[in-house]
Amino acid sequence: MTKLKKPLLFTLCLLPIAALGSWSTAKISLADMDEKTLEAAVQQAGSLEIIMLASVLQSVIIAVICGFFGYIISGKIGLLRQFGLSGKETVITMTAGAVCGFVLSTDAFVFVHFIPLLEDVYKASGSFDAHVWIASVLYGGVIEEVMLRLFLMSLLSLIGRKLFCKKEDTVPERIFIVSNVIASLLFAAGHLPATITALGQLTPLVVFRCFLMNGSFGIVYGRLYRKYGIQYAMIAHIVTHIVSRTIWIIIF
Repeated sequence: MTKLKKPLLFTLCLLPIAALGSWSTAKISLADMDEKTLEAAVQQAGSLEIIMLASVLQSVIIAVICGFFGYIISGKIGLLRQFGLSGKETVITMTAGAVCGFVLSTDAFVFVHFIPLLEDVYKASGSFDAHVWIASVLYGGVIEEVMLRLFLMSLLSLIGRKLFCKKEDTVPERIFIVSNVIASLLFAAGHLPATITALGQLTPLVVFRCFLMNGSFGIVYGRLYRKYGIQYAMIAHIVTHIVSRTIWIIIF
């Protein structure tokens, strides 16, 4: 039971973050639905409140499971770091996050010329929306890092070690790199449903944009997780969203 104390405490700390982040994410998803789809969903579920509750519960349960087992797995493969922040690492992390945020913001000026529907998406981002910011910071910055890096990247690294490096005492760097790339690609693929909702279609260029913009950032976050700890990956992810959304508000 003593060995489970820290994973349980970590998971308990995630609960309010997961709940609030998931609530805002669900609000955004429902707001993005067309009227007919929303009406059909409400008729099937019984009420809008039930849809919200089911969505939040699902997200919280997934976050809790990933947080608990991710904490344990990361400890087994040497990726678990002491929670805390160091000045030098924090500066490096925030700089990386700011650069990613700036690069992400350029999407509104580059791909918008090739994907005209993006213009409407970014015009909608030009005003402050509390739910969007809460979802970006708490769900995107914290919960996604727990699921994609702390859990998935750690699990892939553990599997890679068991399959290919049984005789080695520690997990080789190449296993971490491959696991990071796979987790980042899956992270990008996870954005495809939202991309379909926003743009209404998936063309080869839309898919390329999705994997380029999201997958490359995921690799940066995974590197920070590998080098400094999961809290630094979270900070970089949060800063990315803050910087990009601030630029969109200023420009649009």
